[in-house]
Amino acid sequence: MSSPTVILGAGIIGVSTAYYLSQYQDPTTIHLVEPSPELFSSASGYAGGFLARDWFGPALSALGALSFDEHRRLAEEHGGREKWGYSAATCVSYAASAAARDVSQARGDDWLRDGTSRADAAPVVLDSLDGKTPTWLRRLEGDHIELISDEGTTAQVDPLLLCRFLLQECVGRGVTLHHPAKPVAVRTDGKGELVGVCIADTNTQSSSAERELPCARLVIAAGSWTGQVFQTLFPSSELQIPIKSLAGHSLLVRSPRWHAAGLEEESSKGCHAVFTTHNEGFCPEMFSRLGGHIYFAGLNSSALPLPDAAGGKAVPYAEDLVQLRQAAREILGSGSAEEAEDDLEVVREGLCFRPVTSWGAPIVSRIRDRDLGAGVATRPGAGGGVFVAAGHGPWGIAMSLGTGMVLAEMVQGRELSADVSGLAFDGEKMRALYAN
Repeated sequence: MSSPTVILGAGIIGVSTAYYLSQYQDPTTIHLVEPSPELFSSASGYAGGFLARDWFGPALSALGALSFDEHRRLAEEHGGREKWGYSAATCVSYAASAAARDVSQARGDDWLRDGTSRADAAPVVLDSLDGKTPTWLRRLEGDHIELISDEGTTAQVDPLLLCRFLLQECVGRGVTLHHPAKPVAVRTDGKGELVGVCIADTNTQSSSAERELPCARLVIAAGSWTGQVFQTLFPSSELQIPIKSLAGHSLLVRSPRWHAAGLEEESSKGCHAVFTTHNEGFCPEMFSRLGGHIYFAGLNSSALPLPDAAGGKAVPYAEDLVQLRQAAREILGSGSAEEAEDDLEVVREGLCFRPVTSWGAPIVSRIRDRDLGAGVATRPGAGGGVFVAAGHGPWGIAMSLGTGMVLAEMVQGRELSADVSGLAFDGEKMRALYAN
């Protein structure tokens, strides 16, 4: 008999985990709990959707490769190109002038390359007519563009559409979605073992709206809110889940230079990821998507306050949107550098909060019983457990399917498809680290 499993957080990590769990246990024993009034209203729906296979350091390399291959397999088997815009992508770094590039040695993708396997990769300088440069990028005399991806190792998706597909598959199999609802407490039996999670409807303050879900296995995949959820459920625990948030503004735009003719080409030639720098002190990143949209972002901040998970979609800051719009006009607009014509249609504005750790790698781990606090234990082995999967930073979409697959295997006690031992969470080591 399948152990009842509750997943807290129905973002892309949560729905990916439910998707793979439901392949090996009775789906009706799996529950997804999401407090936000709008599904996928943070990073899962408002991220760039850029995928890479080999941009990761040792602790993440196996998971990165597994996840990338799984993205491709899923797209091939389920029509991902049509359903969620899956496409191979060409990735480039761009500088407005070769002179500026030579002086500063700055690269638009430096923040992604730092500490990864791509840090020492040799770029390839492209000629403007070689067919690998994006048609929608405004080129300037003396600019500089470098190819920074190998063929077949980067791709693009629309993360919102992918999330919707995964959730639809889960619900279709029999997984139950509780939305909007938030966890308020765990329940234990006479031996102190976890047997349930109490959730409350966030649309009402009435105590009668609370209900208990049977639960021997608990997965916390609540993104930037993961630490808050853990503290709510295990108030006597001394453990702090050290996940913070990195806020990021974004625009989704339509350009007349990214047109239907270009979308009819093979996917390997259609989409591009462009990383650059800007004189306002941030590093714009742009991802063209099948369907005619270009995602424009890169204006990030760790100082913006994290909103209440049940409070609804975050409202973008007007001054940041002004800055993004100006940069988009200069980089994507038509006309001269001095007078770029604003012919871009802004389709959507967004603000999302990416979960990050101070050491730059996510947590994908079972939490030891002694870290749950007094009076709480779980069934041994695959019969129970409390698990955390969060902190993927800018790689949440890229790592989502591999994380969901490996976490499902971990929860169910099966052999892992990738080595994630470097992502294990040791409460004693973390307490010692923060004590020092």
